[in-house]
Amino acid sequence: MLKAQLPLFPPVLTHINNQISFQKKEGRIYYFHGILPLFSHDEKDIKSFRYITSQLITSGNVKQIEIAEAFGVSYISVKRSVKRLREDGGEGFFKQSNPRSPHVLTSEVVKKVQRYLDRGANPAEVAQKVKLKANTIRKAIQSGRLHKKKQIRES
Repeated sequence: MLKAQLPLFPPVLTHINNQISFQKKEGRIYYFHGILPLFSHDEKDIKSFRYITSQLITSGNVKQIEIAEAFGVSYISVKRSVKRLREDGGEGFFKQSNPRSPHVLTSEVVKKVQRYLDRGANPAEVAQKVKLKANTIRKAIQSGRLHKKKQIRES
């Protein structure tokens, strides 16, 4: 499986070209046009990094290859980000992805599993009875597709 190539943010002021530069300071990345600040984002916020650098490209301030070289990311990842901005706008970087629906949890299986859970069985026990992975049942509970029976505590 391929892993994303994360950008490199050196702590010194780094020029992307003769107009645009960036600097890492106290865990934040700041972008400048000359001496004027343009944008900033948290060092670990890759979505904002992709959005901001795509904005710089589409506005004509930098070239795609300059972003790839300045941050040590692949040229194709820069191209994909620019395409996303052009097609989906800024929302394309920050919208939640739609999780795939689990193929093993059909409506009949969900009903069967829920009956066991309503009787007080834990996810591991139910998984053995219906021949599923316990993690599949736990994820369905976390997403709200299934629910555990609420246990009444005695005081």
